[in-house]
Amino acid sequence: MTLVDTRTPDPKNFISGATGDWEIVVGMEVHAQVTSEAKLFSGASTDFGGAPNDHVSLVDAAMPGMLPVINEECVRQAVRTGLGLKAEIKHRSVFDRKNYFYPDLPQGYQISQFKDPIVGEGIVSVSVGPDSKGEFEEIAVGVERLHLEQDAGKSMHDQHPTMSYVDLNRSGVALMEIVSKPDMRSADEAKAYLTKLRTILRYLGTCDGNMDEGSMRADVNVSVRRPGGDFGTRCEIKNVNSIRFVGQCIEAEARRQVAILEDGGAIDQETRLYDPAKGETRAMRSKEEAHDYRYFPDPDLLPLEFDQAYVDALLEGLPELPDAKKNRLIRDAGLSAYDASILVSEKAIADYYEAVAKGRDAKQAANWVINDLLGALNKAGKDIGETPVAAEQLGAILDMIRAETISGKIAKDLFEIVWNEGGDPEKIVDERGMKQVTDTGAIETAVDEVIAANPDKVEQARAKPTMAGWFVGQVMKATGGKANPQAVNALVKQKLGLE
Repeated sequence: MTLVDTRTPDPKNFISGATGDWEIVVGMEVHAQVTSEAKLFSGASTDFGGAPNDHVSLVDAAMPGMLPVINEECVRQAVRTGLGLKAEIKHRSVFDRKNYFYPDLPQGYQISQFKDPIVGEGIVSVSVGPDSKGEFEEIAVGVERLHLEQDAGKSMHDQHPTMSYVDLNRSGVALMEIVSKPDMRSADEAKAYLTKLRTILRYLGTCDGNMDEGSMRADVNVSVRRPGGDFGTRCEIKNVNSIRFVGQCIEAEARRQVAILEDGGAIDQETRLYDPAKGETRAMRSKEEAHDYRYFPDPDLLPLEFDQAYVDALLEGLPELPDAKKNRLIRDAGLSAYDASILVSEKAIADYYEAVAKGRDAKQAANWVINDLLGALNKAGKDIGETPVAAEQLGAILDMIRAETISGKIAKDLFEIVWNEGGDPEKIVDERGMKQVTDTGAIETAVDEVIAANPDKVEQARAKPTMAGWFVGQVMKATGGKANPQAVNALVKQKLGLE
């Protein structure tokens, strides 16, 4: 395959060396576990966390005479993913044997796809940023291919002082290997790409994206070159299991390569591992080429074929994806691109927001979800799935603001109570006497008292009308934040003769 560079070098992505600037080039191979109850070629369970070798069929263990049978659900999920990546769907694909030896690969080969994958070229639109001005840069990362393959088992070296154990629970689990083109030019771009890819997979429901459980991991290809020059020799950092580590390993590997090249050396094409404790990569093995694996079509599996009607039916059933949802929120709800980007960044956040916003002011709902809810979750180190404030509870708070039952200040206090104690917001307001004071007589009395107690401020306010805000604040304080702010503001201006 001939690589074609379609991007103009951008100085902000350059890294400085002793002899001048260098440019990072990044490509990625992402292994995403297919959402399916059974494995790719057997009926064994794919549940995470089972006892060692508890989810292993005779096929997974490569017992003699056992033949693979394709799981159609995995095929459906791969096609749906290809459609979500705006990629070419191949109506005919072939499963191949990729031959290599590992103790946790009982067949002595992996069933994968090589020359004829199920999905061809596609594209992922990525927003990088925001920068210091709050702006995002939009880049397009090409997808070279997506193919189906079975996972290997797991070798465990910490169970016995002199022996290694093998757990085959993952053996045969269906993976989608999504191969990008070398279109990324910085660690930030690579992290943004992987984040966006995971978001798309989660929206589609084709992979849960849980990198800490191993259901999504990345092989990161890194090379450096002089800006705009020919592609350099790449090294592959294997099995990176967090988005943060992806960024760190790119920075570390790029610096390592620059140091070698500036010292007059050459980069060896090899597979490396990233050590997050030391912040460095280390050699694992020389990089294999395709011919080293002796690929050939698996004789136990016929070519996989389906027609366009099959693809069309899956396309029709796709959910609204993040880019389309973002554009809809900007267009129909009047949200800013920044706010819409945050709200669609995770499907669970988008679902929460849309439940809160239904039948309510979209911008107000966005402000509360982004600033109050997500802010509190971030402070507590929780994600949206752990929120103690349900969408129905936040919606009830917004309804009471709209009905002027509570003020914005009271609403903030109410949110804190619901966050810490739970409960029905309406009952809390009733039981704790938190309703907003709308009785103009009571408000007028509070205004008169504040004005009478501060004659010097009255003169200042008449000379400088913006001082009226001080009186409003004092009245709100005197009423425990329960007075209707609009009524207070109007009465203060009236009493001070500022209307």
